[in-house]
Amino acid sequence: MLFSGGQDSATCLAWALERFRTVETLGFDYGQRHRVELECRDGFRAAIQREFPQWAERLGEDHMIDLSVLGAISDTAMTREIEIQATASGLPNTFVPGRNLLFMTIAAALAYRRGLKVLVGGMCETDFSGYPDCRDDTMKALQVALNLGMETRYALETPLMWLDKADTWRLAETLGGEALVELIRVETHTCYLGERAELNEWGFGCGQCPACKLRKRGYEAYRAGEQVTTAPV
Repeated sequence: MLFSGGQDSATCLAWALERFRTVETLGFDYGQRHRVELECRDGFRAAIQREFPQWAERLGEDHMIDLSVLGAISDTAMTREIEIQATASGLPNTFVPGRNLLFMTIAAALAYRRGLKVLVGGMCETDFSGYPDCRDDTMKALQVALNLGMETRYALETPLMWLDKADTWRLAETLGGEALVELIRVETHTCYLGERAELNEWGFGCGQCPACKLRKRGYEAYRAGEQVTTAPV
């Protein structure tokens, strides 16, 4: 389970814990500007074990991989203190080329060693910033490549692929009720700038970066009971 410490991966972690008898988590330190999310991982895992005893025995080992080489070769607003803006390609400069491809490949290599067969990630192409490595076609192609290259039968699961952010909050409520929604609101981190000084209604964050705007808009729509799909930001 790719677990960054953010809203999406936290929701997917609950989804996996509801379905599989053993779930191991995997995080990456790639020099991200918002690396405070990595500090949220332990707190969220501990809260899951404390508040959801039915999942506690299923939550297995946590793994943290030093992927600083990715930050070293990336010139993006996720890895540099530069202003977030659109690029000539139309993508925001928060796009880290190859990130999800590397994440899933390393997850597959770890899973191979540990005898695990399902890889879970929070990629989504419904409410997202247009990143090509979040798309369903990319994940399907990667599943084929990994299975050919490792001669195995991995299943890549992306539970949020066709959900907007309001639906992601609803999924959390379906899985763990208001208690899980509140854990995700308070214990996870999404803000690209790493702002964690003030707790907003929708969680911590600057409120202005693309990630915060998506999270805020989704939370407000969820609380209002609306179905809202937003355009990429």
